Amino acid sequence: MTGRFKQRLKRAVINGGLEASFLLSRLGLTTGLKGRGVIFTLHHVRPSDPRPFQPNKHLEVTPEFLDASIAALRARGYRFIPLDEVPAALTGPESAKPFAVFTLDDGFRDNRDHALPVFEKHAVPFTIFVCKGFSERSHTMWWDTAATMIERRDRLTVCLPAGRLDLDCTTTARKCHAFTVLAELLMKGDETKSVAQLDAAANAAGINPHALVSELIMDQGELAALARHPLVSYGAHTVSHRGLAALSDEDLLREYNESADYVAGITGSRPATFAYPYGDVRSATVRTAGFADWTGFKLSVTTRPGTLTPSSMETPQLLPRISLNGFYQKSRYVEALASGLPSKLAGG
Repeated sequence: MTGRFKQRLKRAVINGGLEASFLLSRLGLTTGLKGRGVIFTLHHVRPSDPRPFQPNKHLEVTPEFLDASIAALRARGYRFIPLDEVPAALTGPESAKPFAVFTLDDGFRDNRDHALPVFEKHAVPFTIFVCKGFSERSHTMWWDTAATMIERRDRLTVCLPAGRLDLDCTTTARKCHAFTVLAELLMKGDETKSVAQLDAAANAAGINPHALVSELIMDQGELAALARHPLVSYGAHTVSHRGLAALSDEDLLREYNESADYVAGITGSRPATFAYPYGDVRSATVRTAGFADWTGFKLSVTTRPGTLTPSSMETPQLLPRISLNGFYQKSRYVEALASGLPSKLAGG
């Protein structure tokens, strides 16, 4: 069974589960699972890209899908609140309407250009989690660097701390496989050294990883201008976007404090919210949550799927979020995800 066939099979199974969850939700059979509300995760919001090789497609949705998703949630009785109102929504009297919160990670320019008009149309508040190193162009996005290298080459050799890779990139299927193998090896070793060596290989191949960041991420001036919009709020998202669980206590605190200070310099106030890079076990642990609390964040969000109940406030530094995935862009799937059943089935 090829890797590409496995991916197609996995997506078919997920599609089937989402369709079933939607039907059960419409029949009123998931009421006990949706809790009081849900936080959604997005990254890119931009027009559809027709290129066949898009290993990061799961990180982007179209403005049309976002528009349809908000409309579908509103039709199902959801109200839209800012992230910082979640504690009150969970600890206060239960509303007849569940809530939905929209968050976007990393600070992509398309959040302003394509997502903002949709949020304005529906008067929906949203939070952007700002990564200082991306905004300042001091750090790179390895997943974007790797995708660009593989897309532009038929063969690629990369030496990482965890080993050397000689990758066949002659077809779309082989490019997809090459990206998967490279990503897995990169995360096995020291992430800082791995990204540095990947960047060096990219520069040797005529690709500037920092320029890729500059093309996509808002700088400080752009963020400051957007911060004046009444629907927009910012949270912190570290400096380097490294997995936090592997860092020393000193480095961990530096990532938290410097990113919070950076947002404070843009908005005039220290952010009360934080998003873990990757949002999974690489960053979101009991230890890193403790440091987030110590740093002063009131809420910290993961990418572990789940809906929110009053008991969620027992661990406000490890709140679940549901990702809107570029492979499943149907508004009824958003309803299915908000029902809580897919998260329950996934162990959330």
